Amino acid sequence: MDDEDLRLAIYRAFAATGRAPQHGELAAELGASVQEVVAGLGELARGRHLALGDQGQIVMAHPFSAVPLGFSVMGARTLWWGGCAWDSFALPHLLPGEDEVLVATRCPACGLPHAWNVSRQRPPDGGQMAHFLVPAARMWDDVVHTCAHQRLFCSADCVSAWLAATGSARGYLMDLGTLWRLAAHWYDGRLERGYVRREPSQAAAYLRGVGLSGSFWGL
Repeated sequence: MDDEDLRLAIYRAFAATGRAPQHGELAAELGASVQEVVAGLGELARGRHLALGDQGQIVMAHPFSAVPLGFSVMGARTLWWGGCAWDSFALPHLLPGEDEVLVATRCPACGLPHAWNVSRQRPPDGGQMAHFLVPAARMWDDVVHTCAHQRLFCSADCVSAWLAATGSARGYLMDLGTLWRLAAHWYDGRLERGYVRREPSQAAAYLRGVGLSGSFWGL
């Protein structure tokens, strides 16, 4: 077993079932010991391919999440937890055979439910706003906290109300069209062998290409 075999097994399990595979399932599939799987998961986490929990369990494999963080994403036959607004909008672009998904959430400020048909063809309609509390340059300081605070609000007014109620500093605001462009190709290749994470300069170029200013990544 090599780390790329393990990474692909995890990502493909998430894509097919909507849940994280257990250590024993991965060991059986890959013909490895559980100890080898645990060591491989640690390497993938250090390479920022995964986020692990306190017990070594798989919590996130972006854009997939094993825990609810505010979003559900319904395909033709499968339900996924959306890791955040960004990841939820990315899923139809990544998943084979899922040209359109239903993304659902609630406004963190007022609790109003929202749902969008998100497709590969065009951004959904709506005046809602995404708020990213943590700048991109610091997202991996605590990636689960980061993802839990990439949310969709009714409007900029609801963002302001939530910031005042929580005592949080304003992060980065974007409309649905910008969010859709951000998500569309960020995860290209994650379900294929040989995926390589973008270098910081490549990531910055991608973000500029979808219309995000330097303040998004903390510059």
